Amino acid sequence: MRTYATLMLVLCTLLAGAAPAAAVGAPGAGAVDTVDAADATLQQETPDCSFPFTSTDVTGTEVTVEEAPETVTTLGASAAQTMWEIGGKEQVVGLSSNAHYLANAESRTNVSAAGFGYSTEAVVGTEADLVLAANIVPDSTVTALRDAGMTVYQFRAATSVSDVANKTELIGRLTGNCEGAAEANAWMNANVETATTVTADAEAPDVLVPLSGGSLVGGGTFIDAMVTAAGGTNLAADAFESAYPYQVSDERIIELDPEMLVLQEGQEDLIASEPYSLTTAGANNASVVVDGNYLSQPAPRSVVYSTRNLTEGFHPDAAADAEWTARSEVSVGAEATTTATAEATAEATAEATATQTATPTETAASTATPTEADDQSAEETTASGPGFGGVAAVAALGAGAALLARRD
Repeated sequence: MRTYATLMLVLCTLLAGAAPAAAVGAPGAGAVDTVDAADATLQQETPDCSFPFTSTDVTGTEVTVEEAPETVTTLGASAAQTMWEIGGKEQVVGLSSNAHYLANAESRTNVSAAGFGYSTEAVVGTEADLVLAANIVPDSTVTALRDAGMTVYQFRAATSVSDVANKTELIGRLTGNCEGAAEANAWMNANVETATTVTADAEAPDVLVPLSGGSLVGGGTFIDAMVTAAGGTNLAADAFESAYPYQVSDERIIELDPEMLVLQEGQEDLIASEPYSLTTAGANNASVVVDGNYLSQPAPRSVVYSTRNLTEGFHPDAAADAEWTARSEVSVGAEATTTATAEATAEATAEATATQTATPTETAASTATPTEADDQSAEETTASGPGFGGVAAVAALGAGAALLARRD
C-alpha cells in the first residue's frame, strides 16, 4: 500500500494547481499496469470546466473558446497523446503523422506536410472547432490558420515535469476534459514522487543521451528532466551551455566518460562503436533503451513511462521495491474512473504491451539539431531478460534521428 504521506503529497499538489509529471509505462519485468484490489483509489476534487474559457497563448494572443469544442486538430504529437490520455480522443479529427502510434490514430486526417511541418490546407480542411499547436509550429502556420478563421492555441515549451502537468491541465480546460486532465496529472505526480522516493538514497549514475549528428541532450530540456526525476545525472547539462550541444567531438565524449547511455530503440549498435565504446558505459555495455515517441513528446503517458523505465534502468535494486501507481487507480470526485478515462487507461495499457514487442514504425529524417525543446520524453526500457539484473544487463538503445522526427 502506498504510504499516507505519498497520498497526501499527490492530493495537495493537485489542489494547489501544480502540475507534476510522470513515470510509468512498462515495468522492466515486462508487466503492464494492473490494479491492486486492495489499493484505495486516489480521489481528486472535480475541477471547474465551464465555458466560455479564455487564456493567453505563447504568441500573446488572447484565445477564447466559447463552448466545449466538438472537434479538435492537434499539431504536435504531445497534444494528441494528451487528448488520448485525458479522454478526449473522440474529439480529435486531425493530427500529425508522428502521432500515428496512438490507438486508431490512423482514422484521423493526417495534417503533416510532405517532408516536415504541417499542411495548412489539410488543417483547415478538418474544420476543427479548436487547433492545439505545439510550440515548434511555425508562426507562419499559426497566422495562416487564424487568417482562415480557425481558433488556434499555441503552447509554450514543456521542459519540465511541472510544465507537462500545467499543459495537461490547460488542454483539459480548453477541450472540456478537466476531470481526465486532473486524473492524468495525479497519475504523473504519484509516479514521479515514487521514483524520487525510491532513488533518494541511491547514487546517481552519470549518463549521456546521444542524438544524431554527434549531438547530445543538454540541460533545460524535457529529456534532462526525465533523467533527473529517475535519479540520474546528465553530464551534458553541466558540460555545455546549449540545450542540444551539436557535433560534440569524440574526445569530449570520452572525457565526459558516462557510466550509462540513454538511447532510443533502433540503434543497439551505438554503444559498441566509438567514441561510446571507449567510455565506461561502452566497456560495461550499460545503456537504457527507450521508445523514441515517448522520449520526444512531453505528455502524461510519456512522463510516466519515461520516469518509471529510466528509474528501473538506473536503479534496478531500488526500483524493485517501488509501488507504482496505475492509471486506473486515480479518479475525480466521489465516483470511480469515468468511462472515458477507463478507455484511455485500457488503450494506454494495450499500447504499453504492444510496445514490448514492436517498435513504432515512424522514423525521421535528420541530421538537423533540435532548436526548440517542446516535446521530448522517454518510454519503455527493455532488457535481455525479465527485469534488470544490474547495470551491465541494461542494454540496447534507440535512434537519435527518430527523436527529431517525433518532436512536437
